[in-house]
Parts: sequence; structure tokens; C-alpha cells
Amino acid sequence: MVRPTTIAASLERAAESCPHCACKDFVKRGIRRNKLQIVQLYKCGNLACGRTFTSRTIKGKQFPWPVVLDAISYHNLGYTFEEIPKILEAKRNMSPQPDTVAKWYEEYKPLCRFERLRPYAMNILAAWRRQNRDIRFDMVETTTLAHRQLYRFRYHRPKLILMLEEYRNRNFGRLTDYLDSVSTETPHQYFSEGQRMSEIRSRFDKAEMIVKGKTNFATRLAKFVLQAVPENKERHEMLQRFMIANDSVTVATEVPVFIRKEDIEHMEQALKFQIVGEEGVVLKPRAERRREEGKLPRLLTGHIDLVQVRNGQVHVLDYKPKAAKERPIEQLTWYALALSRLTGLRLYEFKCAWFDENDYFEFYPLHVVKKLQRKRQRNVRYKDGSVARIPTKNVLTVV
Repeated sequence: MVRPTTIAASLERAAESCPHCACKDFVKRGIRRNKLQIVQLYKCGNLACGRTFTSRTIKGKQFPWPVVLDAISYHNLGYTFEEIPKILEAKRNMSPQPDTVAKWYEEYKPLCRFERLRPYAMNILAAWRRQNRDIRFDMVETTTLAHRQLYRFRYHRPKLILMLEEYRNRNFGRLTDYLDSVSTETPHQYFSEGQRMSEIRSRFDKAEMIVKGKTNFATRLAKFVLQAVPENKERHEMLQRFMIANDSVTVATEVPVFIRKEDIEHMEQALKFQIVGEEGVVLKPRAERRREEGKLPRLLTGHIDLVQVRNGQVHVLDYKPKAAKERPIEQLTWYALALSRLTGLRLYEFKCAWFDENDYFEFYPLHVVKKLQRKRQRNVRYKDGSVARIPTKNVLTVV
């Protein structure tokens, strides 16, 4: 049996800077042990500070942070406080008391907004179980997709049903139809034959589009969750698992999407979208292929990290470590185009964003592919009172 201290130590994320002075010059200064975990200590190299700290922003927890996150998630997935310790004992070899789990849930309730929807979602789940006693219904439907690599598609059907009851979201029933069909009707052969959207570099015209940079609830959740994740490759899984269970707007993760060449041609001809143009596209180099330029592939495929429904729009989100240095405009625009085509929703109803623990950048994909022929200069005003001039040249503008 693996010792709990070994498990906890392996899940501790390395520090990036001193939390007191933001200095990145620090050294390891021993460890702190308790009955259930080992915590790495660091000493700040700033002479004016010199304080000892850990990589955690959450203090005073006897149990490792992943255990706390799992406990909160299991309750929002429909389990009682009495059932959760048994699940954690089997999964992590640690069993907090039900009162402890209840205190965690109450403490972090402001960050886990699904708690206000949980009673209604439980009623929906109970009704399904009464009607179909032979079928097991879970709060979140999970399907593993073998598309060159394994993707974990998660779908929170009760949450989406509740979101569609809001007047602003009333037209998104087609999104429900598509997500309902993913587990049973996805053409899996497409994802082995098609070109990945992340490997396409389209020459999208960035005139008349603005990327809005800010911080929001997604950045707060990422900072809250990812302090427990030491490996970059595990960040997506941990964040997706927590957000689908605990926030009030994330309805699906790792959503498979595809778009065919004839679909793109229809958008260009019927909707007058500027997608490919005369110059074609650029394929990113892989180990078995050099950089190529030319015509659009017959089929493009991808998997959307997070799909949210809020404020009358479908939000297509991608988690990117060091988001401030990333510019995944093309990839996210392809995701939105594909999901628009598959659901029949207008591209006007989509918004794209990428984010990490510190930054959140969003834009309208319609502004990328649809250009208005206006000569006068225009400005855009945001809810926070800021004003930005809409660019007329093919230059990416971040506000």
C-alpha cells in the first residue's frame, strides 16, 4: 500500500514566486510533515522579505488539497456528506469525517456556484431514475473517446436543462441535441482521418476584431484548483473535472467537433465569410511532416476544452498555461465554426476565450470571418466603461 504522505508529496505543485513580495528568487527550505501529508517549504531570496512559504494559497488544511477538491466535487455530483468519506477511502486511501467534508463545502461555496442549482438538478436526476429504474443516471455523463489519443468527454445534462430555462438561453436547444448525441452518434473515423484544427494556421484577417483581456470567474477557479497539480499535462483534466461539477455554467468538456470542406465552402459562398481565401492555409509541422502550405484539407477535427452557456451566448473556452503569451485565434475560431455548423446555431451566438490562472482573453469569432465594409472609424464600449477603437488593419488588438 502506498503511504498517504507519499501520495500527498507527489501532488504538491512547485512554487513559482514568493506570495508575499512576488520575488522569483527563492530556495527550498526543508519540509513540514503531518500525519497525512508532506509540504515543501521555500525561503524567499529577497533580503527585504526573507519569509518562509509554501506553494499553496489555501492554508490550514490537514488533508492534501486534491482530497478537498474531490470531496467538494462529489457532493455537487449528488453524493451525501456521509457517502463521500467512503469514496475517498477507496480512491485516495484517506477518509475525512462527514462533518469535515460539510465544513469544506460550506467554506468554498462562494466559488462553487453550482450549489444554488444542486437541489433542482437532484430533482431532475430523481425524476429520470423513477421513470427508468433499469438505467443508471449520473449527474455527469462521461465517455472516453479514442481519437488518436484518449479524450474524456463529460456532459452535465441537468445543468444545461436548467440553463435553458433562462430566457436569454432559450434558443440553445440545438446544443442540447448535439451534446446528447455525442456518446452514441459521433463519427469516430473522422477523427482518425481528419486534420486537427490545432495544426492549421489560417490566414484570418484580424481587422475589425478586438481581443478583450480581463480576469473573471474562470481565472479564479483555475487558481483555486491548479495549486494542487504539479504536472502541466494533468492541469486540463483536473480543471475540467472540477469545473463541470462545481461551476454553474460549464456544461461539457472535451467536446468533439468536425467540419468538412464543403461546409466551409458553403459558409464562404452563402454567408460571405472570409475563411480560407486565395492563399490557402498553413499546416503546422509534425515529426512525420514538414511545414506545408496549400488548399484546405477535406476534413478538420478538434476537441473543445470547455463549453459554457451564459449571458445568452455559447462560450468556447481553451485552457492555455501562460495564456498571456498565447494567441490561439485560429484554433478557437475553427472550434466555433465547427460547433455552429453541427448545432445549427448562428456564429453570432458564440464567444471564444483562452485563459489560465491570471488572464482571460475573449473575442467574437464572427468578427474574425465577417468583415463590414464601413469607411468611418468606429469605437466599442465595454461594461467596465473602457473604450477601444476598432482596428481597420490586419493587426491583432488586445484591450
